[in-house]
Amino acid sequence: MPSEQMYKVYVNGVPVFLGTPESVGEMGLLPAKDILAAPYIGKKKQIRQVLDFLDKNKNTRAVALFAEKSDRLWADFCACFQLLEAAGGFVTNPAGELLVFYRRGSWDMPKGKIDPGETPEQAAVREVQEETGLQQLELGPLLLHTWHTYSQKGDRILKRTWWYRMATSDEQLIPQTEEDIEDIQWVEPRTWLAGKPVVYGSILDVIQAGLFTIKY
Repeated sequence: MPSEQMYKVYVNGVPVFLGTPESVGEMGLLPAKDILAAPYIGKKKQIRQVLDFLDKNKNTRAVALFAEKSDRLWADFCACFQLLEAAGGFVTNPAGELLVFYRRGSWDMPKGKIDPGETPEQAAVREVQEETGLQQLELGPLLLHTWHTYSQKGDRILKRTWWYRMATSDEQLIPQTEEDIEDIQWVEPRTWLAGKPVVYGSILDVIQAGLFTIKY
């Protein structure tokens, strides 16, 4: 990875940016009452302190850590977690509508853990089929990766999700209720977002990437 790359991870819903002083400065991420911005001193203890801070502080809007070598900062950040791989789909129908569903208090899109022996592409298709009932899926290119963290039995987990474009002509939607899916819909994404639905930050990133990149 090039040292100038900017990384973005959601920790407790808060975007954490890991980059160089230049990339952080270009984003206007300066220290403020609700923004934590600091140089990385090369000690993983500092990263753990930031994570502990985010566990306790609910009023932080963003965090930025920066170093001359952002790839080293990223490697140290990842070393504080167990990595879990997942995959999902940005699924559209012939009308250009986007598939979304509601579960656990937020709107989401189909995704799930990559099983042993699966490729990310295979897992993405399987998860969409299982969670939505759609069977006829045309797999498109990789759209982006998103990163978020959570705790499980006292361990910190860093999840990377591989998001793929997909298209379908299927009409029948069957929500996977055992995965707590309460509602499933086709929506016109720009109109839907204008209504300010409750959506995870990482899902917003996927939708925005899907809207502003070239379709296959």
